[in-house]
Amino acid sequence: MRSFDFAVAETVNQALTRAGSGAGSAYLAGGTTLVDLMKLDVMTPRQVVDINRLPLRGVSTDRSGLHIGALERMSDVAVHPLVTSRYPVIAQALSRSASPQLRNMASIGGNLLQRVRCGYFRDTSTPCNKREPGSGCPAIEGENRGHAILGTSDSCVATHPSDLAVALVALDASVRLVGRGGTRDVRLADFYRLPGDTPQLEHDLRPGELVTRVTVPELAWARRSAYLKIRDRQSYEFALASAAVALDLRDGVIRDVRLAVGGVGTRPWRLPEVEEALRGVSPRPDAVEVAAARAVAHARPLAHNRFKMTLVRRTIVRALTNLAG
Repeated sequence: MRSFDFAVAETVNQALTRAGSGAGSAYLAGGTTLVDLMKLDVMTPRQVVDINRLPLRGVSTDRSGLHIGALERMSDVAVHPLVTSRYPVIAQALSRSASPQLRNMASIGGNLLQRVRCGYFRDTSTPCNKREPGSGCPAIEGENRGHAILGTSDSCVATHPSDLAVALVALDASVRLVGRGGTRDVRLADFYRLPGDTPQLEHDLRPGELVTRVTVPELAWARRSAYLKIRDRQSYEFALASAAVALDLRDGVIRDVRLAVGGVGTRPWRLPEVEEALRGVSPRPDAVEVAAARAVAHARPLAHNRFKMTLVRRTIVRALTNLAG
């Protein structure tokens, strides 16, 4: 780990001032991603600003929906009564993330901003376009079993790592961002960028900006929602495929649905084409399978991850039929 300056912020304005333009600075909340990457010399900020004393906590609801402070810990949000009763998909996505120890430390904002877990990205002895733009993407021809099949480019095929983000994208959540230029709210589905030719730009967070809270719009039928995660082992493992589903089921017919998948995309992947195919049909496995096939219509599998074409379809079918049953 390289040397750096350390500062503690007591207020949001103080944090923004101490981070300056953001160039060479990093905010520290739980530190479960930042500290790891600093130890590996993948991230080398010249200044680290501790934001844990900022008033960015709390879980509440009002007419606009559910609000979660960016510094709330994952484990606390996962068991909060407002979350477990009204948005179980969020609680389940959180409880299936990382390990209990990490969930006790990691913040909601930090979870949404965590970096990819691609081995080439984390190994500074190998090229990586996210780490060093223009150096190449060895995963395309190398070991790519865990990599993406949706939203990839010739520059990057890394999957987005967050389970929580998949659930929030399915529910049309937004993040509030505060910077020296003011405050803005951005839909999470628009916040994450496709890699294209600039995979080092992962999201729409401007230099020095802070994520201060997450808002999930009011959706009464989100009480019938679930998160299904398929992985190599039962705990402390990233998704090979996952599905976040909220279902409006009346008289045996799907009236409306929200659906996003993880483990297969370069960002949390909303599936409006699948949602459209499901509306107005009975959630029988055969009907759901026809709709789920649309999920991979534009997929680009690699040498070692072609199995995800089938796996993500089956994950969608299982998540929907379990929820409908």
